[in-house]
Amino acid sequence: MELGESNVRVNSISPGAIATGIFGKALGLKGQEAEDTAQIAGRVLSQAQPIRRAGQPDDIAKAALFLASDDSTFVNAADILVDGGMIGGRHWSAHQESVKNLGKAFRSD
Repeated sequence: MELGESNVRVNSISPGAIATGIFGKALGLKGQEAEDTAQIAGRVLSQAQPIRRAGQPDDIAKAALFLASDDSTFVNAADILVDGGMIGGRHWSAHQESVKNLGKAFRSD
C-alpha cells in the first residue's frame, strides 16, 4: 500500500503443482533424470485438480507477463493463484456425488 502511493505496484503469483522436474529433485534425482519426471508428474497432476490437465511453466509465465503488461496497470496488492482450481478443493462432480449419497443416507425409504 505504501508503494502504491508512489505508483509502484506490488503483486505476486502463487503457483500450484506445476509439472516440472522439481518432483524428481525432491526425491534426490539429479539433472536430466529429475527433469524426466515432469511427464510422470504431469499425468498424476492432471487428475488432481478441477482443470483436468497438468499445470505447465508457461501457465506461470503468462500470469507474470500479464502483471508486467500495461493490461494490469490498475492491479495492485493482488496475488494471482495459478493452480487449476486445486485450492477450491474436491472435484465438483465428486462433491455432488457425495451430497447425493448423503441425501440417500438420510432417507428412511
